Amino acid sequence: MKILVINAGSSSIKYQLIDMTNEQVIAKGMCDRIGIAGGNFKQKVDGRDDYKLDVDMKNHEEAINLVIKTLTDPVQGVISSMSEINAVGHRVLHGGEKFSGSVIVDEKVVEAIKECFDLGPLHNPHNLTGILACEKLMPGVPQVAVFDTGFHQTMPDYAYMYALPYEYYEKYKIRRYGFHGTSHRYVSARAAAMLGRENNPEGLRVVTCHLGNGSSISAVKDGKCFDTTMGLTPLEGIMMGTRCGSIDPAIIPIIMKKEGITAEQMDTIMNKKSGILGVTGGVTSDNRDIEEGARNGNERYQLVESMLCHQLTKYVGGYAAAMGGIDAVVFTGGIGENNPQYRTRVAEKLAFMGVEIDEELNAKAKRTSVEYDISTKDAKVRVLVIPTNEELMIARDTLELCSK
Repeated sequence: MKILVINAGSSSIKYQLIDMTNEQVIAKGMCDRIGIAGGNFKQKVDGRDDYKLDVDMKNHEEAINLVIKTLTDPVQGVISSMSEINAVGHRVLHGGEKFSGSVIVDEKVVEAIKECFDLGPLHNPHNLTGILACEKLMPGVPQVAVFDTGFHQTMPDYAYMYALPYEYYEKYKIRRYGFHGTSHRYVSARAAAMLGRENNPEGLRVVTCHLGNGSSISAVKDGKCFDTTMGLTPLEGIMMGTRCGSIDPAIIPIIMKKEGITAEQMDTIMNKKSGILGVTGGVTSDNRDIEEGARNGNERYQLVESMLCHQLTKYVGGYAAAMGGIDAVVFTGGIGENNPQYRTRVAEKLAFMGVEIDEELNAKAKRTSVEYDISTKDAKVRVLVIPTNEELMIARDTLELCSK
């Protein structure tokens, strides 16, 4: 079975075509600047030069049509016709409380995704646009929605509730939902396998750190999510590329009053002008710039690194306490996989728990697709570097649902 995985954003679509007989990626690519002048398209196929095209795409339907056309092209394509695509798996940000797992899309699912527009205004509308575009262009092909929030639906109520008037939960479902669930589910399962507990996660306590431009940390107990840092929206938790993460809520009305700005403007500041970008004074949100600048003595960039490592240590240590112990810490995502220095600094702070890493292994686990246990031989808590694979997780869910 060949499955097309679609991740539709506001002005972009990332895709992979995966052959599920061996879980191999046949082709992957991206449509960028959809609905914006200067659009471009790129497809990668192993053993070939990248195929690039400067092309304007008016909407998501036009972009997905280009994806299908390229996949079936006599020269650039990898399949003979669209009929070889057996199903499409879609990443959907927010499923609210309705979905604890992935589902085949029908009219009720479409309506439920719409009901979550208020909870995921920056993502859900575009995720749904991608689904509807595929339904129109590929009639009869099953569409599967895989929710970022699904994995976190096992959290106990005392972990997901906020200490606000309970009526807001009853009326508006204001609670912690968590995100990056597909990534946390994938790497926590791989961690269990690496520890020899693939078929017996009972009693296993793992903290998974998905660190990138967007970052979140999850406590995974018995193979299920116990707690996570992101909340009602992806803004809460650890500092990120452009998001502030958790702050004193009173800061918001204070800044709004002093600056004379609206709620919408404040929301933009917290989501798009804060985090690493904010602390560097609007210079950069890219951690690679931070690494280079910190090495060269830039004190502001050194501050970013110290803030991030401090927050990482607090969350990992806190989750270990909440779970009554910890067996492993997992690093994944662009920063988690590629920044040995952060892993070293966090490990040093958590040495009291039995965390100890082998620096030679830690240095090797950078910009590679290989899984690593970077712990010393006798460490009580394992430290794992596991490249995430959200697309494969989406494809697996799609295969399972469509096979049923």
